[in-house]
Amino acid sequence: MAISLQEITPDNFQTAIDLRVRPDQEHLVAPVVKSLAEAYVHQGIAWPRLICDDGEAVGFLMGFFDIDWTGRGTDFRSGLWRLNIADGQQGRGYGRFAVHSVADEIRRRGGTRLTTTWHPGADGPAAFYLALGFQPTGETSGDQTVGVLAVN
Repeated sequence: MAISLQEITPDNFQTAIDLRVRPDQEHLVAPVVKSLAEAYVHQGIAWPRLICDDGEAVGFLMGFFDIDWTGRGTDFRSGLWRLNIADGQQGRGYGRFAVHSVADEIRRRGGTRLTTTWHPGADGPAAFYLALGFQPTGETSGDQTVGVLAVN
């Protein structure tokens, strides 16, 4: 396996927006096209990337950097905004690679923690994030659980 990240370009845009999670997970994560629209309006904050294995797109991630979390100018956070692993590609380490890649970028930028959110419940990805070491903060963002991972 040669897992890598690729920037979204005109050459791979269609591949990115064609990426789909399992049908039973569609309610848990926004489609890639919405993420790319958000990245467009949050340039400099959003970090969208394709996850590729030997050149084949197997997932999508979008990190974020220095978001004013509360809107009060006192709590700036960086983390994983979106993670979509393609239908049929889960359980192969791509999600773990994505989280580690965002952690590496946060560390490179001088950060010490990675924030993410997930839908609670039996069908959500809580077990995945908790197994990676995320700690729930007790906060919610909309209807999602907020978790933090130390990256220093």
